[in-house]
Formats: sequence, structure tokens, C-alpha cells
Amino acid sequence: MKHVHSGKVRDLYETEDGLLLMVASDRVSAFDHVLEPGIPDKGAILTQLSLWWFDQLKDIVPNHFVAKGDETRSVVCRPLTMVQVECVARGYLTGGGLAEYREGGTVSGVRLPEGLEDGSRLPEPIFTPSTKAPMGRHDEPISYDQVVAETGAETAEELRRVTLAVYTRGAEIARERGIIVADTKIELGWDSDGVLTLGDEVLTPDSSRFWPADAWRPGRSQPSFDKQFVRDWLLSPESGWDKASGSPPPRLPNPIVERTRERYLEAYERITGAPFSG
Repeated sequence: MKHVHSGKVRDLYETEDGLLLMVASDRVSAFDHVLEPGIPDKGAILTQLSLWWFDQLKDIVPNHFVAKGDETRSVVCRPLTMVQVECVARGYLTGGGLAEYREGGTVSGVRLPEGLEDGSRLPEPIFTPSTKAPMGRHDEPISYDQVVAETGAETAEELRRVTLAVYTRGAEIARERGIIVADTKIELGWDSDGVLTLGDEVLTPDSSRFWPADAWRPGRSQPSFDKQFVRDWLLSPESGWDKASGSPPPRLPNPIVERTRERYLEAYERITGAPFSG
């Protein structure tokens, strides 16, 4: 098979019949760096969880899935012409959205109420798009009007509608299982018939922030079932790394690797209600 592309986590190959084989590695990234070592079973967990979610969302938006690959970390999928906008929905305020809010009271141009803090639930989920930056560069928040300028009004409205519908469905299902989906990012593109289609991964610990509902306390950093645990360690005095230094992050210690794996595994098993079989 022809190698098409390698991202931070996934490797893409073209099959003889023009489909794509997407392989999710165990690589983990943070702050635009791919870290060492990887997280065991991470690729398989992301792939299997995405397949589960595709089935829950198929009445909202079609997806690119064609068949399972030979390994639990791979899928055969239809090629898409990807939208050049990062489609993000937020139901809670944290991360980059919190930083932007603290600067000007808005997130991606959406005015929010005063007095919100880290972990605050928003009055309603909001569409907070960003640029789709090349590897090694930061995505930058953009307003809905900028999406309209980039894609046209009709497409922008559909991107917003689908993104919020995916988030709302995912948040409802996860909440029933004791998990808050604080925010999520999805990848959308057009298939060969011009139909807007969900691609890549969806509602995984890599593309979303998952918080245990019983531990949610606004005004602080929340415990999580996602790679925020890795980010927090990198920013802690224990890691000895200065994010602003320009130097690569340190190697992840074995206890951090194992505890990260446990968080991904718990997210999978809580959401799907099934044991992870590798």
C-alpha cells in the first residue's frame, strides 16, 4: 500500500481499490510535540471507541468507515476532502477557551457571561472553531464570521449544526455513564458525492475532554480521563520542562505512562459498557 500521510497519532495508506487504511498508533502528543514513549494500547482504544461512537451518531451525520482492518487499531475508510476548519464544540469552559475568555470575555467571538471560572458549565454548548494549523504550529481561534468567509454561509451553518449535534448527543450518552464531555473536536469532509461526512476519530480521549461527573468542581483543574493528565505533568515542577524554552519535552516516566493508559481504558469501558479486549 502507498503511504499517504503520517500525523501526530495516525498513519494513512492508500489501498489498491482507492480506499484508505487508517492506523492509529500509540503515539501521544501534547503542546504540538510527539512525546516518548507511547501509551500502550492507546491506538486500539481510540479506534474501537470511535467505531462505537460512529454507530451512535449515524443518524446525525454519515461517517467514513468502510470495514475493520486486520488489527484492532486500524480501519478501512473512504477518502474525504477535509474541511479546512477545526470544528470544536464546548459545553464547559477550560483550556484554551478559558484563556481566551479571561482576555476578553469571548471564545471564538462568542460573548459569554461574566464571572465564569475554570470548569464552569456554559449556558448552552457553543461552536468555537479554529484554524487547522500544520503540524508543529498552533491552531488559532476564529469567529463564525471567519468560517463563513472561508467556507461560505451554507457550509458554515452546516458545520456548526453538525458539530453541536455531535457534541450534544455525545455529552448526553456520556453523562448517563458518569462522564462529562467538556468539549470535543471533530473532523468533517466531503465524500465523492459531496456529502458532508465525519472522519478521523470522534469523542475519544484524544479529541475531547472527559471529566468524572462525580468529581466536577468549577474553579479548579478537573480530574480527567484524557491526555490532560499528561499535559498537567509536563507543566508541573516534577517534569522540569519549561514550555516556553523551545526545547522538546522530557521522556514520560513509566508511572505517568501507565496511569495515562488506565485513564484511556476507563473512558472506553465506562462509555461503551464493555471490557476492552485489545
